[in-house]
Amino acid sequence: MGAGVSSILGPEGEGGAPETALGDLPESCVAAVLLHLDPPEICRVARLNRAFRGAASADFVWEAKLPANYRYLMGLVSDDEEKYKGGLSKKEIYARLCRPNPFDGGTKEFWLEKVKGGMCLSISSKALVITGIDDRRYWNHMPTEESRFRSVAYLQQIWWFEVVGEIEFCFPAGTYSLFFRLHLGRPSRRLGRRTCGTEHVHGWDIKPVRFELSTSDDQHASSKYYLEEPGSWILYHVGDFVVANSDKLTKLRFSMTQIDCTHTKGGLCVDCALIYPKGFKHEKEVVVYM
Repeated sequence: MGAGVSSILGPEGEGGAPETALGDLPESCVAAVLLHLDPPEICRVARLNRAFRGAASADFVWEAKLPANYRYLMGLVSDDEEKYKGGLSKKEIYARLCRPNPFDGGTKEFWLEKVKGGMCLSISSKALVITGIDDRRYWNHMPTEESRFRSVAYLQQIWWFEVVGEIEFCFPAGTYSLFFRLHLGRPSRRLGRRTCGTEHVHGWDIKPVRFELSTSDDQHASSKYYLEEPGSWILYHVGDFVVANSDKLTKLRFSMTQIDCTHTKGGLCVDCALIYPKGFKHEKEVVVYM
């Protein structure tokens, strides 16, 4: 790593001082430095030597990276053995919470994003109240590998478009953004290649879809979008909300509607609603904001 880093007090022979390397630092000092790093950085520096490896496993380092309400979150994990087993280190708890954790019968998932430990949550189409979902003339559930839930709700044609969702959850304190993940056209695979059937796509360019969000502590947000770009999954930003208390349940109600009955609309896949920390970068998704 170079003499300027690996030799803190100078090489032996300069004033008689012995050479001191990074490995000679006390683990407590190394751990105090690691508190200022993000989890992926902590894992990288753990490879340097034994002192860094030991410090990178210290409970107080990883507890600082965990949400304040991590015990509540661990109570929701699906693995009963890990759920009740004592003795998991804080690093192991962090790793466990970074995995997708289904709950409510597998219709919802939460996870921590690995870099900053922010809370992310997904609510499948099967957990949403969709007008006309039981009538096959309008809607059907379509299996697809393009959804984390392996299924989306596909709209063929309808006059009254209304999708409503609710969730009650203890979010860690912070500001969050809510999105709907939508796709115009019917995605499929043929001969190993992705295709998109657009024969049912119509009506979304006549009037915008209205998106709304409200919380149990009287926060409100709304937005409007014309649905565009057949063949691409798009995250439509509904609005933001703030959580002040990590130990208090926050109830969210969110919806999207286009109920102008002067025309029909169709050819839409509804995958899920997504909640991310505000400002979270979506590298693999197209995101639309007002």
